[in-house]
Amino acid sequence: MALSFSLNDAERDYLSRVARLAIESALAGRDASRPPEPPASAGAAAAGPDTLRRALGSFVTLTLDGRLRGCIGTIVGREPLFLNVWRMARAAAFEDPRFPPLTVREWPETASHISVLDELTPCPDPQAIEVGRHGLALQYMGRSGVFLPQVPVEQGWDRATYLEQLCAKAGLPGGSWRAPGARLFWYEALVC
Repeated sequence: MALSFSLNDAERDYLSRVARLAIESALAGRDASRPPEPPASAGAAAAGPDTLRRALGSFVTLTLDGRLRGCIGTIVGREPLFLNVWRMARAAAFEDPRFPPLTVREWPETASHISVLDELTPCPDPQAIEVGRHGLALQYMGRSGVFLPQVPVEQGWDRATYLEQLCAKAGLPGGSWRAPGARLFWYEALVC
């Protein structure tokens, strides 16, 4: 398993600017419904759509003083990446139900990180999961949970704990990832 896309420094910078502009324009009360169009990548026409225009999922994570301040994303891409990052940045800042909307006072001290997700695929063997490399998603009994690849590293979890915490996040009993009918997916992500 390897990422099916790449982002060069200019593309990463562009996505960071898009996320910041999405939040800053909302804080300033400007109703900007779209980010500026990304520059065309060299050779994109011959190789197909460039990464910024590919339908990829993304999560935008905001932290304040090292603590989570908002995190919203989409696992499956249904729109060009640059539009997805724009929407997820606004959602992380103003729509995460765990937090009040971000304020102008908080914004200068807020750090943002963008995780661009590759396609989800069924995990063929839970023993092959590498903590820090693989993000996970679990679907079972009408419930679902997802973790970005960096979460178990930040929490100090091993593989077994990672899987059990995924069950808990989905609101399922421990060990549900093993149950007949449970669907365990994995993916990789690039963090900008």
